[in-house]
Amino acid sequence: MFNKKKKNNTFVFRKQKSIVRQRMIKIYNFSDHKSLLNSFVREIRDITIQGDRLRFRRNIERIGEIMAYEISKELKYRNLEITTPLAVTEVNVPDEDIVIATILRAGLPYHHGMLNYFDGAENAFVSAYRKYKETGHQSFDIHIEYIASPSIDGKTLILTDPMLATGSSMELTYRALLTKGTPSHIHIATIIASRQAVEYCVKIFPPEKTTIWAAAIDPELNESAYIVPGIGDAGDLAYGEKI
Repeated sequence: MFNKKKKNNTFVFRKQKSIVRQRMIKIYNFSDHKSLLNSFVREIRDITIQGDRLRFRRNIERIGEIMAYEISKELKYRNLEITTPLAVTEVNVPDEDIVIATILRAGLPYHHGMLNYFDGAENAFVSAYRKYKETGHQSFDIHIEYIASPSIDGKTLILTDPMLATGSSMELTYRALLTKGTPSHIHIATIIASRQAVEYCVKIFPPEKTTIWAAAIDPELNESAYIVPGIGDAGDLAYGEKI
């Protein structure tokens, strides 16, 4: 369905269409490149390490910080004149209004990492969860119960979720946030994504203003729609097993 071409440090997915204009979206997969980020990904995956909840949350936060730094390279900048104790000089600073939107609960440490770098950003929170139809956890619907958000109209929206399994939660979160305005650009920032979810987001999100950032893109989902090899349940690992 999609042709994948690697260009510089990005993956560009092109959906085949009969018209001249092609649908294009940038996907940054950090696992294909040398980065300190990969050390933290290794620790949140490793079953001999990930059980330390404090360390797990801090590693998620660190990945959020690195991801925020990388996203910052894609922003618009303006020249600002400042005065030091010795002279007047100039510096380039970001010139975009940013809203960081996070899916609860697993996304909280990831959000915090982003906010450590985008410390002037506004914040949005959405409660999205899987409601399973049977005990085998093989069939479920996505439910959204809560949203708290500023206006996102004309702003840069960073959608954060550590695990991008099917892409359905990300889509519903985005549609819920559209009640607060239309963003100028959308950055989907995840840690572990399935290839299925990436391809789904390519179909759903506006290609001319969306960028996907992933620490790693894994090949498949299991029968319960968990990412394989993945990390397990990020929320449980960060905050304890739910019942």
